Amino acid sequence: MTDTGRRVRPSRPLTGAPARYPTVAGAEAAARRLALRHPDRCRLREIGRSRAGRPLLLLSIDRGPHAVLAVGGPHPNEPVGIAAAVRLAELLLERPTRPGLSWHLLLCLDPDGAALNAGWLDGPLTMRRHYEHFFRPSFEEQPEMLPAPGADRRPMPESLALTGLLDELRPFLQCSLHGVDFGGAFVQLTRPVPGLSERFARSAGRAGIPLDLDSFDAIGWASPAPGTYLMPAPGSAGASRALPDEPELSTWSYAARLGAVTAVLEVPMWSVDAVGDARPHPAVGQAVGAAARTLKARAEELTALLARVPARARTEHGALVRTTEFNLEVAPPVADEWLDHWYPEPLTVSRVTTAGLVAARLPLRVASMLLRLLADARGPAADAARDRARAIVAESLDELRHRFGARWVPVEVQVAHQARAVLTAADCLL
Repeated sequence: MTDTGRRVRPSRPLTGAPARYPTVAGAEAAARRLALRHPDRCRLREIGRSRAGRPLLLLSIDRGPHAVLAVGGPHPNEPVGIAAAVRLAELLLERPTRPGLSWHLLLCLDPDGAALNAGWLDGPLTMRRHYEHFFRPSFEEQPEMLPAPGADRRPMPESLALTGLLDELRPFLQCSLHGVDFGGAFVQLTRPVPGLSERFARSAGRAGIPLDLDSFDAIGWASPAPGTYLMPAPGSAGASRALPDEPELSTWSYAARLGAVTAVLEVPMWSVDAVGDARPHPAVGQAVGAAARTLKARAEELTALLARVPARARTEHGALVRTTEFNLEVAPPVADEWLDHWYPEPLTVSRVTTAGLVAARLPLRVASMLLRLLADARGPAADAARDRARAIVAESLDELRHRFGARWVPVEVQVAHQARAVLTAADCLL
């Protein structure tokens, strides 16, 4: 619901937006067709390779000196960005060249991760199937996140490809095309963009998507308008104490040092109306306490189940193991932060809802990945571990559907909103 308590009604999807997410290979094939069809305006080139040797392809449209960069697929469990990059190219090529501008669309920043999610894209786009094929890398393996100065890890090849592209293009705008499993639309900015908030809100309303008015992803950040958040300056307070995703250690802040505005554009796969409710929550302590206790209890259960993963699976599926361990390490501090800092505060329905969504979503992700890791394990203990992981998946899905009222946002609606947001951000900065 909106902050006035009215349910957001979906509008008719934009003509031309896709009804399904493309795979990375499908997006690359579409980009090649566009480049062949429009050789006077399009160039397709490889800007680097992933850790597993997959190409990182950039589709460039027009040749003006003022560049916009859109980054698709920064998180592999968010396929909307790959679809939106292709749709943006189609929209731009339907229009005449805009003098002075060039557009650069990185089709997928993390193709290795996308390959671990691709099974969902081949069948029904249901909630259950999404999590059967779920993968999202740990923080240190997300290409937009850069190592801290003096850290003992090097930037990933994908990260170096993106920072090199930023050095080359010096864009005035970088749009990072993200999505959320459950919730609403919102935008995170490295600095204000006059006029964007209002037009972004109108686009979300047109799509029937609620704005996330008090996002868990932006706790403590300035919010100059509903659904718009400003990333804190390097070294300032404002990020969640329990989470390590500091904006200053990212390709977003890297672009800012080159003079670009970065807009991280988020759109949900399943919308939850309550994230758009700015009224005070009537029972903060009860609701947040229940979410924290659920999160901690399930993290303890799932940590015990992780011990049942056989050595062979740990070797063959190292990325799944690392991200499972990462999420299980993060969950208890998040729950403790809620208990230590949130009880005394007057919180909105939106904020309390996002906490509940995290408490349901994080164990759902971990249990789903554990089922993949336990698939070939044998014996009564492994059978019991699988049964408990399946039960957590089923309980979490039921809670998201029925308690939170999560409803599917059609792919064409997600893509249309995200493409509009990129075009709007560029227009507002010109």
